Amino acid sequence: MGIGIYFSTRKNYRRREEHGSAKWGNVRAIDKKYRQKPLSENKLMTQNVCIGLNAKKHRRNLNTLVCGGSGAGKTRFYAKPNIMNAARNSYVILDPKGEILRDTGHLLEKKGYEVRVLDLISMEKSHCYNPFVYLQNDNDVQKLVTNLFKSTTPKGSQSNDPFWDTAASMLLLALVFYLHYEAPPEEQNFAMVMEMLRAGAIEDEDDPSPSPLDNLFSDLMIDNPDHIALKYYHSYHSGSSKTLKSIQITLAARLEKFNLESLAALTSADELDLQSLGEKKVALFALIPDNDSSFNFLVSILYTQLFQQLFYAADHIHGGCLPMPVHFMMDEFANVSLPDDFDKILSVMRSRGVSVSIILQNLAQLKALFEKQWESIVGNCDEFLYLGGNEQSTHKYVSELLGKETIDTNTFGKSTGRSGNYSTNYQISGRELLTPDEVRMLDNQYAILFIRGERPIMDFKYDIMKHPNVALTTDGKASPYMHGEVTKDIASIAIWDIDPATLPEKEMEETNWELLSDEEMEALFINNQTN
Repeated sequence: MGIGIYFSTRKNYRRREEHGSAKWGNVRAIDKKYRQKPLSENKLMTQNVCIGLNAKKHRRNLNTLVCGGSGAGKTRFYAKPNIMNAARNSYVILDPKGEILRDTGHLLEKKGYEVRVLDLISMEKSHCYNPFVYLQNDNDVQKLVTNLFKSTTPKGSQSNDPFWDTAASMLLLALVFYLHYEAPPEEQNFAMVMEMLRAGAIEDEDDPSPSPLDNLFSDLMIDNPDHIALKYYHSYHSGSSKTLKSIQITLAARLEKFNLESLAALTSADELDLQSLGEKKVALFALIPDNDSSFNFLVSILYTQLFQQLFYAADHIHGGCLPMPVHFMMDEFANVSLPDDFDKILSVMRSRGVSVSIILQNLAQLKALFEKQWESIVGNCDEFLYLGGNEQSTHKYVSELLGKETIDTNTFGKSTGRSGNYSTNYQISGRELLTPDEVRMLDNQYAILFIRGERPIMDFKYDIMKHPNVALTTDGKASPYMHGEVTKDIASIAIWDIDPATLPEKEMEETNWELLSDEEMEALFINNQTN
């Protein structure tokens, strides 16, 4: 009888948690749990909280999602302090305007980093980057062409007839496969792709004679009829002359940027040596204009090939993990197209020693880029740093992430009249730790930090002037970093060698100039070469 009464009256009370148990985390306790010594062995999250780079100790990945509106300090309070830390890893830094490179370049070199720059603002100062160098097999060629078409498609555009893009991609695959397997290394680049495309141009739709490009593939047919380039070329070439001309125009429109001498020269050779980022301390900066996305497709290709190269090196050369960890600092993440399977890449990079910081203005940008996968991307980041902003859906998301707490409430009642009375009732209810409106009103000096498995933290943003390496940056009055002299590969023009002894000692008399035809110029060139 007593046992029955006991079980019937036993209740599962959770005092003060009836409507929610959310509360703010203890800054010092969480920092003590995750910080490593020295400071350079950490990722700086807020002024008083660090996360050690040895993920095996705290069992959290080092992927971080950073959200902050314009002026919230994404670069100053997060990106720059972590680069200034010069931790034992390589960096890949997307740097709109080149601000981070200018401010921290000298520091990185003094800390033993090799600084490389893909400069799409001033291309004459850039290191060269040739995607053809990193094509190891047929799958790599397919990925390059797919990525190129995806990243050169305007956002939000939808084609009513995908035939033209599909056919143009087949033509590009044929050209790239031909160069990859048949051309010498110095001809494997996009400039030569443009030359081949021009060689195949159809000037007269009624002229049945083959083009120089047709003859090139006819010769290949004799030498190797099973060549993969031939398969794609025949698929492209199965239409009428009018159709083929339209396909060529479609592809030429996709590749028109490579008609620019500056871009053709930049992609004619390679100086980035992507695989070495996982073997020694390298800081690779990708500089893009913040007001023009015309050349951002090249950074998209760079990202894809970096992931391929680093993953391959980790799996097949270094036993599963890179000897030098690599961190991607993706400032203005939304400005560059990424692979559709980026969420899968994010989920498998930790074990290989690769991590990312995704830096956005708000979550709406992430939803626009990855409509179906955005939650998976957020879920693969064990740290979420909110710096403030003015976008409503982000306010709501942060508020829901903070959760609800249980609070006391009072209700008052009063009745008037001959028998009037006054009453006060005490009860408990639930309330968001911060409502969406309170998230919007977050003071600009504070940040909210979420770490997987920990209570949320509100702390000061990191003060860059308190960093021990600030004296080596422009914030500490150091001189700005100037990269890249004008290189011979990009700026020089090839001319005939002239013996100074053959130059006249005095000015030559004025002469009458005459224009030469192409045939006369060619004869003159051949004569000069033989002499």
